[in-house]
Amino acid sequence: MRTIQTIKQASLITAIKTPYTMGGDIDLQTYDALVEAQIAAGVDGIIVGGTTGEGQLMNWEEHLMLIAHSVNKFSDKLVIVGNTGSNNTREAIKATEYGFASGMDAALQINPYYGRTSIEGLKTHFQRVLDIGPAFIYNVPGRTGQDLTPDIIEPLAKHENFIGVKECGGNDRIAHYEAQGIACWSGNDDEAHDSRHRYQSHGVISVASNLIPGLFRQLMDQENIELNAQLQPLMQWLFCEPNPIAINTALIMTGAVKPVFRLPYVPLNSEQQAKGIALINQLNETDVVGGKAQAIDETLLKLC
Repeated sequence: MRTIQTIKQASLITAIKTPYTMGGDIDLQTYDALVEAQIAAGVDGIIVGGTTGEGQLMNWEEHLMLIAHSVNKFSDKLVIVGNTGSNNTREAIKATEYGFASGMDAALQINPYYGRTSIEGLKTHFQRVLDIGPAFIYNVPGRTGQDLTPDIIEPLAKHENFIGVKECGGNDRIAHYEAQGIACWSGNDDEAHDSRHRYQSHGVISVASNLIPGLFRQLMDQENIELNAQLQPLMQWLFCEPNPIAINTALIMTGAVKPVFRLPYVPLNSEQQAKGIALINQLNETDVVGGKAQAIDETLLKLC
Protein backbone atom coordinates (compact mmCIF):
# COMPACT_ATOMS: atom_id res chain seq x y z
CA MET A 1 0.00 0.00 0.00
CA ARG A 2 1.12 3.50 -0.79
CA THR A 3 1.42 6.17 1.86
CA ILE A 4 -1.13 8.97 2.06
CA GLN A 5 1.50 11.46 0.97
CA THR A 6 2.24 9.38 -2.13
CA ILE A 7 -1.46 9.08 -2.94
CA LYS A 8 -1.83 12.86 -2.69
CA GLN A 9 0.65 13.23 -5.55
CA ALA A 10 -1.86 11.63 -7.96
CA SER A 11 -3.26 14.52 -9.97
CA LEU A 12 -5.18 12.52 -12.59
CA ILE A 13 -7.36 9.69 -11.32
CA THR A 14 -9.81 8.07 -13.72
CA ALA A 15 -13.15 6.78 -12.49
CA ILE A 16 -12.69 3.74 -14.69
CA LYS A 17 -15.54 2.31 -16.76
CA THR A 18 -16.55 -1.31 -16.12
CA PRO A 19 -17.12 -3.11 -19.45
CA TYR A 20 -19.35 -6.14 -19.95
CA THR A 21 -19.40 -9.25 -22.06
CA MET A 22 -22.34 -9.83 -24.38
CA GLY A 23 -23.75 -12.02 -21.62
CA GLY A 24 -23.75 -9.10 -19.19
CA ASP A 25 -20.87 -10.24 -16.98
CA ILE A 26 -17.81 -8.12 -16.19
CA ASP A 27 -15.42 -8.32 -19.15
CA LEU A 28 -11.99 -8.55 -17.53
CA GLN A 29 -10.11 -8.75 -20.82
CA THR A 30 -11.62 -5.48 -22.05
CA TYR A 31 -11.26 -3.94 -18.59
CA ASP A 32 -7.55 -4.66 -18.66
CA ALA A 33 -7.25 -3.05 -22.10
CA LEU A 34 -9.04 0.06 -20.84
CA VAL A 35 -6.72 0.30 -17.83
CA GLU A 36 -3.64 -0.25 -20.00
CA ALA A 37 -4.75 2.69 -22.15
CA GLN A 38 -4.91 4.80 -18.99
CA ILE A 39 -1.41 3.74 -17.96
CA ALA A 40 -0.03 4.48 -21.43
CA ALA A 41 -1.49 8.00 -21.22
CA GLY A 42 0.16 8.71 -17.87
CA VAL A 43 -2.86 8.49 -15.57
CA ASP A 44 -1.87 8.23 -11.90
CA GLY A 45 -4.70 6.15 -10.49
CA ILE A 46 -8.13 4.64 -10.95
CA ILE A 47 -11.36 4.51 -8.97
CA VAL A 48 -12.67 0.95 -9.21
CA GLY A 49 -16.43 0.42 -9.10
CA GLY A 50 -17.33 4.07 -8.67
CA THR A 51 -20.46 5.66 -10.12
CA THR A 52 -18.82 5.69 -13.55
CA GLY A 53 -17.73 2.09 -13.05
CA GLU A 54 -21.29 1.21 -12.05
CA GLY A 55 -20.51 -0.17 -8.63
CA GLN A 56 -24.14 0.61 -7.85
CA LEU A 57 -25.16 -2.06 -10.39
CA MET A 58 -22.81 -4.74 -9.05
CA ASN A 59 -23.29 -7.20 -6.26
CA TRP A 60 -20.56 -7.08 -3.63
CA GLU A 61 -18.91 -10.23 -4.97
CA GLU A 62 -18.41 -8.61 -8.38
CA HIS A 63 -17.40 -5.33 -6.79
CA LEU A 64 -14.73 -6.77 -4.51
CA MET A 65 -13.49 -9.15 -7.20
CA LEU A 66 -12.84 -6.20 -9.51
CA ILE A 67 -10.93 -4.35 -6.79
CA ALA A 68 -8.79 -7.44 -6.09
CA HIS A 69 -8.22 -7.98 -9.82
CA SER A 70 -7.13 -4.36 -10.27
CA VAL A 71 -4.70 -4.63 -7.37
CA ASN A 72 -3.26 -7.87 -8.70
CA LYS A 73 -2.79 -6.57 -12.25
CA PHE A 74 -2.02 -2.87 -11.87
CA SER A 75 -0.98 -1.86 -8.35
CA ASP A 76 2.65 -1.52 -9.43
CA LYS A 77 1.64 1.14 -11.97
CA LEU A 78 -1.42 2.90 -10.53
CA VAL A 79 -2.93 4.08 -7.29
CA ILE A 80 -5.86 1.71 -6.78
CA VAL A 81 -8.85 3.30 -5.05
CA GLY A 82 -11.80 1.04 -4.31
CA ASN A 83 -15.25 2.54 -4.08
CA THR A 84 -16.35 0.72 -0.93
CA GLY A 85 -18.75 3.37 0.32
CA SER A 86 -22.40 2.67 1.01
CA ASN A 87 -25.45 4.31 2.52
CA ASN A 88 -25.37 1.36 4.93
CA THR A 89 -22.53 1.86 7.41
CA ARG A 90 -22.24 -1.86 8.17
CA GLU A 91 -21.87 -2.66 4.47
CA ALA A 92 -19.35 0.13 3.98
CA ILE A 93 -17.26 -1.19 6.87
CA LYS A 94 -17.33 -4.77 5.60
CA ALA A 95 -16.55 -3.83 1.99
CA THR A 96 -13.75 -1.49 3.05
CA GLU A 97 -12.17 -4.16 5.22
CA TYR A 98 -12.25 -6.61 2.31
CA GLY A 99 -10.87 -3.98 -0.07
CA PHE A 100 -7.87 -3.29 2.12
CA ALA A 101 -7.35 -7.01 2.68
CA SER A 102 -7.12 -7.26 -1.14
CA GLY A 103 -4.41 -4.60 -1.19
CA MET A 104 -6.13 -1.46 -2.43
CA ASP A 105 -4.33 1.78 -1.63
CA ALA A 106 -7.37 3.76 -0.54
CA ALA A 107 -11.14 3.76 -0.31
CA LEU A 108 -13.64 6.20 -1.75
CA GLN A 109 -16.35 6.90 0.82
CA ILE A 110 -19.65 8.64 0.11
CA ASN A 111 -22.13 10.02 2.59
CA PRO A 112 -25.32 7.99 3.11
CA TYR A 113 -27.76 8.76 0.28
CA TYR A 114 -31.54 8.45 -0.04
CA GLY A 115 -31.88 7.28 3.58
CA ARG A 116 -30.09 10.43 4.71
CA THR A 117 -28.92 10.85 8.26
CA SER A 118 -28.21 13.70 10.69
CA ILE A 119 -24.96 15.66 10.87
CA GLU A 120 -23.92 13.60 13.88
CA GLY A 121 -24.80 10.45 11.98
CA LEU A 122 -22.61 11.59 9.07
CA LYS A 123 -19.67 12.23 11.36
CA THR A 124 -20.01 8.84 13.02
CA HIS A 125 -20.37 7.07 9.65
CA PHE A 126 -17.19 8.63 8.30
CA GLN A 127 -15.30 8.08 11.55
CA ARG A 128 -16.02 4.36 11.40
CA VAL A 129 -14.83 3.94 7.79
CA LEU A 130 -11.82 6.24 8.21
CA ASP A 131 -10.67 4.12 11.13
CA ILE A 132 -10.17 1.21 8.70
CA GLY A 133 -7.70 2.85 6.31
CA PRO A 134 -6.88 5.78 3.98
CA ALA A 135 -9.92 7.29 2.29
CA PHE A 136 -11.14 10.00 -0.04
CA ILE A 137 -14.45 11.55 1.00
CA TYR A 138 -16.79 12.09 -1.94
CA ASN A 139 -19.12 15.09 -1.88
CA VAL A 140 -21.70 15.01 -4.66
CA PRO A 141 -24.92 16.65 -3.44
CA GLY A 142 -26.66 16.11 -6.77
CA ARG A 143 -26.60 12.36 -6.14
CA THR A 144 -26.87 12.18 -2.35
CA GLY A 145 -29.24 15.09 -1.69
CA GLN A 146 -26.97 16.31 1.10
CA ASP A 147 -24.02 18.69 0.92
CA LEU A 148 -20.93 17.87 2.95
CA THR A 149 -20.18 21.42 4.07
CA PRO A 150 -16.88 22.62 5.55
CA ASP A 151 -18.19 22.31 9.09
CA ILE A 152 -18.47 18.55 8.44
CA ILE A 153 -15.30 18.05 6.39
CA GLU A 154 -12.86 20.15 8.39
CA PRO A 155 -13.07 18.07 11.60
CA LEU A 156 -12.85 14.84 9.54
CA ALA A 157 -9.69 16.14 7.87
CA LYS A 158 -7.88 15.77 11.18
CA HIS A 159 -8.23 11.98 11.04
CA GLU A 160 -4.93 10.23 10.31
CA ASN A 161 -6.49 8.25 7.43
CA PHE A 162 -8.16 11.21 5.71
CA ILE A 163 -6.61 11.77 2.26
CA GLY A 164 -8.83 14.50 0.89
CA VAL A 165 -12.12 15.31 -0.80
CA LYS A 166 -13.51 14.56 -4.22
CA GLU A 167 -15.47 17.79 -4.35
CA CYS A 168 -18.34 18.54 -6.73
CA GLY A 169 -19.31 21.75 -4.92
CA GLY A 170 -17.27 24.05 -7.16
CA ASN A 171 -13.88 25.70 -7.26
CA ASP A 172 -14.50 28.28 -4.55
CA ARG A 173 -15.14 25.44 -2.11
CA ILE A 174 -11.97 23.71 -3.31
CA ALA A 175 -9.90 26.87 -2.87
CA HIS A 176 -11.27 27.25 0.67
CA TYR A 177 -10.13 23.75 1.59
CA GLU A 178 -6.76 23.91 -0.14
CA ALA A 179 -5.94 27.16 1.71
CA GLN A 180 -6.27 25.13 4.92
CA GLY A 181 -4.12 22.27 3.67
CA ILE A 182 -7.09 19.99 2.94
CA ALA A 183 -6.39 18.16 -0.32
CA CYS A 184 -9.12 18.34 -2.97
CA TRP A 185 -9.73 16.71 -6.32
CA SER A 186 -12.30 18.24 -8.61
CA GLY A 187 -15.27 16.00 -9.32
CA ASN A 188 -16.37 18.14 -12.26
CA ASP A 189 -14.47 17.58 -15.49
CA ASP A 190 -15.46 20.92 -17.00
CA GLU A 191 -14.02 22.78 -13.98
CA ALA A 192 -10.96 20.61 -13.46
CA HIS A 193 -8.42 22.62 -15.47
CA ASP A 194 -9.19 25.87 -13.67
CA SER A 195 -9.48 24.01 -10.38
CA ARG A 196 -5.93 22.74 -10.81
CA HIS A 197 -4.22 25.86 -12.12
CA ARG A 198 -6.23 28.70 -10.57
CA TYR A 199 -7.69 27.24 -7.39
CA GLN A 200 -4.76 24.97 -6.38
CA SER A 201 -6.60 21.66 -6.36
CA HIS A 202 -4.54 18.49 -6.18
CA GLY A 203 -6.13 17.31 -9.43
CA VAL A 204 -9.25 15.63 -10.77
CA ILE A 205 -11.14 12.38 -10.44
CA SER A 206 -12.37 12.24 -13.99
CA VAL A 207 -15.02 10.65 -16.19
CA ALA A 208 -13.80 12.15 -19.48
CA SER A 209 -10.31 10.70 -19.03
CA ASN A 210 -11.83 7.29 -19.79
CA LEU A 211 -12.14 8.56 -23.36
CA ILE A 212 -9.31 11.13 -23.66
CA PRO A 213 -6.75 10.29 -20.95
CA GLY A 214 -3.76 11.84 -22.71
CA LEU A 215 -5.52 15.15 -23.27
CA PHE A 216 -6.60 15.24 -19.63
CA ARG A 217 -3.01 14.50 -18.65
CA GLN A 218 -2.04 17.67 -20.51
CA LEU A 219 -4.75 19.68 -18.75
CA MET A 220 -3.47 18.60 -15.34
CA ASP A 221 0.22 19.02 -16.09
CA GLN A 222 0.18 22.63 -17.23
CA GLU A 223 -2.23 25.46 -17.83
CA ASN A 224 -3.60 25.22 -21.36
CA ILE A 225 -6.52 27.59 -21.81
CA GLU A 226 -6.91 26.78 -25.50
CA LEU A 227 -7.10 23.01 -25.02
CA ASN A 228 -9.47 23.38 -22.08
CA ALA A 229 -11.78 25.56 -24.17
CA GLN A 230 -11.60 23.10 -27.07
CA LEU A 231 -12.66 20.20 -24.85
CA GLN A 232 -15.49 21.97 -23.01
CA PRO A 233 -18.24 20.96 -25.49
CA LEU A 234 -17.19 17.30 -25.27
CA MET A 235 -17.04 17.39 -21.48
CA GLN A 236 -20.49 18.97 -21.33
CA TRP A 237 -21.86 16.38 -23.78
CA LEU A 238 -20.58 13.61 -21.52
CA PHE A 239 -23.03 14.88 -18.89
CA CYS A 240 -26.01 15.53 -21.17
CA GLU A 241 -27.70 12.66 -19.31
CA PRO A 242 -26.83 11.34 -15.85
CA ASN A 243 -23.36 9.80 -15.76
CA PRO A 244 -22.37 7.12 -16.85
CA ILE A 245 -24.83 7.04 -19.75
CA ALA A 246 -22.82 9.20 -22.16
CA ILE A 247 -19.37 7.77 -21.37
CA ASN A 248 -20.79 4.27 -21.86
CA THR A 249 -22.28 5.37 -25.17
CA ALA A 250 -19.02 7.04 -26.24
CA LEU A 251 -16.84 4.00 -25.52
CA ILE A 252 -19.27 1.76 -27.41
CA MET A 253 -19.27 4.21 -30.34
CA THR A 254 -15.45 4.17 -30.50
CA GLY A 255 -15.35 0.38 -30.28
CA ALA A 256 -13.46 0.37 -26.99
CA VAL A 257 -16.12 -1.77 -25.26
CA LYS A 258 -18.85 -4.16 -26.37
CA PRO A 259 -22.36 -2.74 -27.00
CA VAL A 260 -23.78 -3.76 -23.64
CA PHE A 261 -25.62 -1.70 -21.04
CA ARG A 262 -26.69 -2.83 -17.61
CA LEU A 263 -30.15 -1.51 -16.91
CA PRO A 264 -31.44 0.95 -15.91
CA TYR A 265 -28.84 2.64 -18.14
CA VAL A 266 -29.62 2.78 -21.85
CA PRO A 267 -27.71 4.50 -24.69
CA LEU A 268 -28.07 8.09 -25.72
CA ASN A 269 -30.61 8.61 -28.48
CA SER A 270 -29.58 8.99 -32.12
CA GLU A 271 -29.55 12.79 -32.01
CA GLN A 272 -27.36 12.81 -28.90
CA GLN A 273 -25.08 10.19 -30.44
CA ALA A 274 -24.66 12.28 -33.59
CA LYS A 275 -23.57 15.27 -31.52
CA GLY A 276 -21.06 13.14 -29.65
CA ILE A 277 -19.69 11.58 -32.83
CA ALA A 278 -19.01 15.03 -34.26
CA LEU A 279 -17.24 16.16 -31.08
CA ILE A 280 -15.15 13.00 -30.75
CA ASN A 281 -14.16 12.85 -34.39
CA GLN A 282 -12.89 16.43 -34.32
CA LEU A 283 -10.03 15.11 -32.17
CA ASN A 284 -6.99 13.22 -33.36
CA GLU A 285 -7.88 9.55 -33.49
CA THR A 286 -4.80 8.68 -31.44
CA ASP A 287 -6.08 10.83 -28.56
CA VAL A 288 -9.32 8.84 -28.22
CA VAL A 289 -9.60 5.45 -26.51
CA GLY A 290 -10.93 3.16 -29.22
CA GLY A 291 -10.42 5.65 -32.08
CA LYS A 292 -13.05 7.08 -34.42
CA ALA A 293 -16.66 7.10 -33.31
CA GLN A 294 -19.71 5.84 -35.18
CA ALA A 295 -23.35 5.36 -34.26
CA ILE A 296 -24.23 2.31 -32.17
CA ASP A 297 -25.62 -0.56 -34.23
CA GLU A 298 -28.98 -1.16 -32.57
CA THR A 299 -29.09 -4.73 -33.86
CA LEU A 300 -26.04 -5.58 -31.77
CA LEU A 301 -27.01 -3.68 -28.63
CA LYS A 302 -27.64 -5.74 -25.50
CA LEU A 303 -29.52 -4.48 -22.46
CA CYS A 304 -28.97 -6.65 -19.40
